Amino acid sequence: MSTFESGLGPHIGTDESGKGDYFGGLAVAAVYADEVALTRLPQAGVRDSKRVSGASLWRLEKAVKQICPVHAVVLILPPRYNDLHAKMRNLNLMLAWGHARAIENVLSQVKCGLAVADQFGDEHYLEESLMKLGRKIRIIQRVRAEDDPAVAAASIMARAAFLRSLEKLSGVAGISLPRGATHVLPAGRQVVESGGEELLRQVAKVHFKTTKQLLG
Repeated sequence: MSTFESGLGPHIGTDESGKGDYFGGLAVAAVYADEVALTRLPQAGVRDSKRVSGASLWRLEKAVKQICPVHAVVLILPPRYNDLHAKMRNLNLMLAWGHARAIENVLSQVKCGLAVADQFGDEHYLEESLMKLGRKIRIIQRVRAEDDPAVAAASIMARAAFLRSLEKLSGVAGISLPRGATHVLPAGRQVVESGGEELLRQVAKVHFKTTKQLLG
């Protein structure tokens, strides 16, 4: 366990998945880890979801749920995501909103005085997005926070939720929607040909430059 991870005591970890993917929405997870969980998570192989592939992700998601029964996922599907982005016009504000809602949802289940999150944008965004339950919680935001067991657990939960929702959206689109933001134009053209801009807004983040390429 790193110096950063040791001594923090029980805390909430948060992370998100999907912000860099053209198709799909945004999933934000918060996981509460007590002292026992902070030891058991690394032992179970829980680590940053970007370092996990294939069936291991689903195995680790199951492990996180068993080790940390108090958790929450905020899933913002494309229609809602596009509305929020049009309103906020700032991805970091949206991320702060999502992280704050996930933290609040966990705090409705357990008392906790600390949350650790990956740093994004102005650190005050997240603090100012918290509502009544989260006003007293201390927030630590830092780069590469995924080396913290609770944040790593949240990254697993968020990635699993994002991929599960992307599979469902593929059913809506009638094609297999690819991950990422490169090599997505062929799939995007199929979506537009099938249902036009309306369908695209149901399955993609339309503020990406990719949308202009698809709609001309």
